[in-house]
Amino acid sequence: MSESKGPLMPLSEPPWLNGAPSPYYDDSHRKLQAACREFIGHNLNRHALDWETAEEVPADLYSTFVEGGFVLPSLPAPLPVEWLHRVGITHMPGGIPVEEWTSVHGMIYADEMSRAGLAGPSGAITTGMAFGVPPLLHYANRQLQDKYLPDLLLGKTRTCIAITEPEAGSDVANITTSAEVSKCGKYYVVNGTKKWITNGVMADYATMAVRTGGEGSGARGISMLYVPLKDKKGVSRRRLKVAGQITAGTSFIEFDDVYVPRENLIGKEGEGMKYVMNNFNHERMFISVGITRQARVALSSAFEYCLKREAFGKTLMDQPVVRHRLAKCAAILEAQQTWVESFAYQLSKLPKTQADKQLGGLTALCKANAGIVLDECARCAVLLFGGNGYTRTGQGELVEKIYRDVPGARIPGGSEDVLLDLAIRQMVKNFREKTAMAKGASRL
Repeated sequence: MSESKGPLMPLSEPPWLNGAPSPYYDDSHRKLQAACREFIGHNLNRHALDWETAEEVPADLYSTFVEGGFVLPSLPAPLPVEWLHRVGITHMPGGIPVEEWTSVHGMIYADEMSRAGLAGPSGAITTGMAFGVPPLLHYANRQLQDKYLPDLLLGKTRTCIAITEPEAGSDVANITTSAEVSKCGKYYVVNGTKKWITNGVMADYATMAVRTGGEGSGARGISMLYVPLKDKKGVSRRRLKVAGQITAGTSFIEFDDVYVPRENLIGKEGEGMKYVMNNFNHERMFISVGITRQARVALSSAFEYCLKREAFGKTLMDQPVVRHRLAKCAAILEAQQTWVESFAYQLSKLPKTQADKQLGGLTALCKANAGIVLDECARCAVLLFGGNGYTRTGQGELVEKIYRDVPGARIPGGSEDVLLDLAIRQMVKNFREKTAMAKGASRL
């Protein structure tokens, strides 16, 4: 998608960046967006297509973003102010004090990180910080935090989130990777495999779901452990060849009698399932924002192409059937954009525990819908680009790559059908709880 000094290409930016009034954004948001557009545009987005084609990001890319202060914004809001001050960080990009950072700021950052239209290059930077660090912040004891958080927050070390396994994807309660207490009582001995782990080959550690409760213990036997990966005896890692998001480093990790200090237990034994589920809420919201921007890039690229491509004696844009395709996708795209913005605003006003309870199911639904919208917009773009959209080089190479990202939008973070079901189940659960409370109150 080309930059222009003239009017913005229709659908290329969310309405608030196209001059439309909005109740959600203030000067701090605009300062952040300008800072992100400059730094991320220069250091990531202008190279993203080339890197995804080469299937690798530069080795120093993460350190570049660390030095610029553009990794920490992937953390959930509110930020860990005390910890950030302890390591000498007082402001976020755009000069925003860490105390004033909200979910709306986080949404703007996630949107700008995906502005190239590709999930892989941005995922190579953000995934570990966004999804692997929060369990340490929210559930680890002070001793474990003191040992690992400073280096993580300063970008000296990296972690990944390791939940899924070959036989346990969205069915988290079915994981089999075991962590048994050693005979000496000082260690967990970890055995098993993790699959589809983003950033797995890049990370020094894994924030990992393990089974401590033995076979048949189900969700109650799951715990969370902070596991060393780099140069660790018994750990083997390799890249997986996936259809899209190639540069994000999707990995297969095997553990063969890996000794991990028992002090590396995050929170309490048997409560890992709760930690995983709560952690999913930020993950799904962060992913939803990026997917929505990818859909925008795909559709606006098609819009631009249709204005200049001629067929049957006139431009594609002069063909009613083309306008009809664009219109249907534009409607669902802008509806999804509005939903994402509304979610970010609600999250900025609710305490985490309340947001997890009230918005968990809806966040799952928002993520699922984002994938559906991307599928529609990317498919529309490929069809309108025609043969160019089916070719890995040339005019349509970006939309071809975005279309290969679609399964990565609809499966990770909870596959689409699982999330649709989860959303309704949680709505029903919350409704029944409120109904019971109302009946109890009426008896008083």
